[in-house]
Amino acid sequence: MLEYDLVVIGGGPAGLAAAYSAYQNGVTKILILERDDITGGILNQCIHNGFGLHYFKEELTGPEYAQRFEEMLKDTSVTIMTQTMVLEVTPEKQIFAVNQTEGYITICAKAIVFSMGCRERTRGAIAIPGDRPSGVFTAGTAQRYINIEGYMVGKRVVILGSGDIGLIMARRMKLEGAEVLAVVEIMPYSNGLNRNIVQCLNDYDIPLYLSHTVTEIRGKRRVEQIVVSQVDQDRMPISGTEIVFDCDTLLLSVGLIPENEISKTAKVTLDRRSNGAVVYDDMQTNIEGIFACGNVLHVHDLVDFVTEESMKAGKSAAQYILNQYRHSEQTVMVENGEKVSYTVPQKIDLAVGEPETDLFFRVNQVIHHGIITVLGEDQQVLFSKKKAHLLPAEMEKIHLKKEWLTKQRQITILIEE
Repeated sequence: MLEYDLVVIGGGPAGLAAAYSAYQNGVTKILILERDDITGGILNQCIHNGFGLHYFKEELTGPEYAQRFEEMLKDTSVTIMTQTMVLEVTPEKQIFAVNQTEGYITICAKAIVFSMGCRERTRGAIAIPGDRPSGVFTAGTAQRYINIEGYMVGKRVVILGSGDIGLIMARRMKLEGAEVLAVVEIMPYSNGLNRNIVQCLNDYDIPLYLSHTVTEIRGKRRVEQIVVSQVDQDRMPISGTEIVFDCDTLLLSVGLIPENEISKTAKVTLDRRSNGAVVYDDMQTNIEGIFACGNVLHVHDLVDFVTEESMKAGKSAAQYILNQYRHSEQTVMVENGEKVSYTVPQKIDLAVGEPETDLFFRVNQVIHHGIITVLGEDQQVLFSKKKAHLLPAEMEKIHLKKEWLTKQRQITILIEE
């Protein structure tokens, strides 16, 4: 049995930042468990630039961003165990894992940080009808094949979903010589950042079909045709609007799901809105000593925001290990109001942690000239801020002082127009 002060599960950008932050705050016996051959997570296959503008104040590629933290960790006592699959975590902070060299491993920890990231939704998750030929990939899988394995996935491509990875892969396929026939989006707006729409679609003359979806896949051994139909306000296909694309590849960029299987074994409470853990403002879950950060908590737009959140989780984990603090009864619950799909954190402890906190949320529709409002229990306005544009594709953040929340047991975040 191995014993560590802190175990970080997942060696992607969230895990690396959390481990480094914990070390900076006084914890030395730290272990990172990573199931892949190397650390860095999804950043290793993101060879495009655009990372690091917020955190490092310079433009980096994904591997360069990951390398910054890998270099920072080299001068620490942090242990990294790769090719190691975590099978189970108990509420008592006992970890069961397996790898080829050590076999079955049992690890005890004083604190754990969950940073497992997220996975992509598949064709089965959204039930696209039609044949079952080869040539249907999630966008992230195609990205790995091209950027790491060196395989070209197709020559004539249709992409379903206008999330950031779908937009980036539209450009990537074009640069590799493929013909990208269309990017298809079921919503009346794109789900990607505006800069990616401009740089990945507009700059390469790739058409974007809003309020459309794939209604049939045709092909025997390989994809031969994709049928795309316009949808109505209820996102149901409209008969007679079908467009047929002759192609050999369909890429799916239809959403990400936090990897919370291990969280469930640890009895961590999950939020059905964000699909991640319910956390306090120090990133601690309902299980004492277990923290969560990064895309396993909620899906972020930028890795820079993942880093900031994970540094906070690492610092809080260090404080928990060194001081064994517990959350107080002076806890304010954060609720979703009108036009808000989820909020993180869901709890704010007024007596524990920093005197200020950031609240992250997403809206569920496009809003122009909105007012972000935080209401107390008596409908008193505790915070208000105007915002010209609010988009479901872009995560929003507001900064709150805990002194504003005294005498409140619950606050509600809503958007007024």
